Amino acid sequence: MSDAVEPLDVRRLGRARFEDVLQLQHELVGQRIAREIGDVLLLCEHEPVVTVGRGGDAGSVADLGPPVFEIERGGEATYHGPGQVVAYPILALAQERRDLHRFLRDLEEVAIRVLGEFDLEGTRRPGLTGVWIGAGKVCSIGVSVRRWVTWHGLALNVHTDLAAFRGFEPCGLDPRVMTRLADHAEVPPGTLLVEVLLIRHLCDVFGLELPAVSPPPAGDSPSTGLPLHPGP
Repeated sequence: MSDAVEPLDVRRLGRARFEDVLQLQHELVGQRIAREIGDVLLLCEHEPVVTVGRGGDAGSVADLGPPVFEIERGGEATYHGPGQVVAYPILALAQERRDLHRFLRDLEEVAIRVLGEFDLEGTRRPGLTGVWIGAGKVCSIGVSVRRWVTWHGLALNVHTDLAAFRGFEPCGLDPRVMTRLADHAEVPPGTLLVEVLLIRHLCDVFGLELPAVSPPPAGDSPSTGLPLHPGP
């Protein structure tokens, strides 16, 4: 594959099981390392699941109810489920971007810019990864890198049932700290608008070419009229 810049390959998976998307990430990371494909962004809502990163303890969440997966990303335990947009960027980082801390800050910047589209101020917390609205954490981030190809990513609570975070300490925090976008702004049903904005701002932050407009997956309302990337 040539080094010419190609449009970001965005794959909107809709509602998906975590284990299926994890397997897809494994496959795509290998293909990206081998330069068989370009950069890819997976977007989905997961069926209810708890994932535990390298800094977490799977035993502490074993009795919550949803399936539990120990995975390669950094961070502790968190919940994924309906109403939450999960973004997995499979990106080959350029030489000047090969800094894991910078990558985490860049993902935070993507989420902050998305919140700005709703006239909300997203903020960072010293020593913590993620994005907050006021005192509430709205976006969790946990990543992994293999040969400078990224995977895992960010989870932005949009219409998420926050009760699912109770019973454990998401990202090592009091569960009452978790919040969602819909509690701070008017957000249309579903996740399409937030996905559109994530695509746009991820391309801006990482200097990627926007993808061509493509139709939403089955199940999205055909009346939304939203392209995958809005104009400026």
